[in-house]
Amino acid sequence: MAYTAEISRSNPSCFLFLVDQSGSMGDSFPGETGKKKADGVADAINKLLQNLVIRCAKEEGVRDYFHVGVVGYGATVGPGFGGVLSGKDIVPVSEIANSPARIEERTKKVDDGAGGLVDQNIKFPIWFEPTANGGTPMCQALATAKSIFQRWLSQHPASFPPVVIHITDGESTDGDPGQAMNDVKNMSSSDGNVLLFNLHISNNPNAQAVAFPDSTSNLPDQYARLLFEGASILTPAMRNVANSEHNFSLSDGAKCFVLNADLVLVIQALDIGTRASNLR
Repeated sequence: MAYTAEISRSNPSCFLFLVDQSGSMGDSFPGETGKKKADGVADAINKLLQNLVIRCAKEEGVRDYFHVGVVGYGATVGPGFGGVLSGKDIVPVSEIANSPARIEERTKKVDDGAGGLVDQNIKFPIWFEPTANGGTPMCQALATAKSIFQRWLSQHPASFPPVVIHITDGESTDGDPGQAMNDVKNMSSSDGNVLLFNLHISNNPNAQAVAFPDSTSNLPDQYARLLFEGASILTPAMRNVANSEHNFSLSDGAKCFVLNADLVLVIQALDIGTRASNLR
């Protein structure tokens, strides 16, 4: 395991979000009264896309350190960007910066400087819309990811390996996804294998929140174990981010797997999954 390649405009890396958009994503998000899972996940992805743009912004503009894609799967499987990016599976981050589908006005609580909180209006760019419809064709979605990476890796063979962040709440409806997950993880650049994160929003009432475990001992059912086994092992740099910035205490065998996450944990997992320590 290497994962030491410098990320630069001439040697970018790649992130692909694989997002369950099945009908059950219209149910409430665990721990978030009245917030649908599809809405919470879309907010988290849009916030992360905004953060990626900020991370790549320099005086002369947004540098294309990353190529980024979103694939949704439910009633259909395909690119998830809206607006002028519709139909594109992977785009340079500068295109994301220049092409939000729309801008929302939102309100957030901020410190008033006197120990209280006040509402502040903010602009929130939207690239990815929440959807909840159809089944859970996970195998087809993973095969789509594999096809995207075959093309991308042929053009960037020495890159920091691509990262897939797969967010799902349900069991695959088109077969056992175990082999499809392995097919994605077995792809590689000269710097290492593709990294697969599985973020599982479980409907199991016995499922407690578990983040980046190194064994299946606290997982409640066979499906959680399947997604755990399918996930990659965190790289040392990602594990350091989790431990130093998000107050985890992870072992060397910690997996890229989160179960029954609330929105805070989802956002932490997205941050860990997309953090590159060797950006130049």
